[in-house]
Amino acid sequence: MQIYKQILITMDCSPVDDAIIEHVSALALQNNSIVSLIHIIHSHTIEQDRALHKDAKIFLNEKCKLLQSKGIETHIILKSGEPEEEIVSVINNGEFDLVAMATHGHGFFGDTLFGSVSRVLKHKTTVPLLIIGPQAK
Repeated sequence: MQIYKQILITMDCSPVDDAIIEHVSALALQNNSIVSLIHIIHSHTIEQDRALHKDAKIFLNEKCKLLQSKGIETHIILKSGEPEEEIVSVINNGEFDLVAMATHGHGFFGDTLFGSVSRVLKHKTTVPLLIIGPQAK
């Protein structure tokens, strides 16, 4: 039985993504899932957007190829805007069975100060969330 047909992984484009990629690749193989990697560029200038877009594309392509080398159909979604809003929009307009993400492990004060995409997703979507801490492997 295929539980997770389509999995969305929110990507930070940092080393914390490795933990979630490892977990989701196992789930995707077990379920013959399609995986989408999403990264939202949050920039303040056109130049910053271009630079971040270029770096994110390189990072996402590397992770996409890694998953594809394991036999997992993988797609990239790269957008600019407010991360929480864009991710919720993609989730609500897609057919995802699971949203997976790694956290930075800021803790309560960091989440309060910096905001937390996972907290927003928990309240604004009904799709199950898989949240892995950066130390999990």
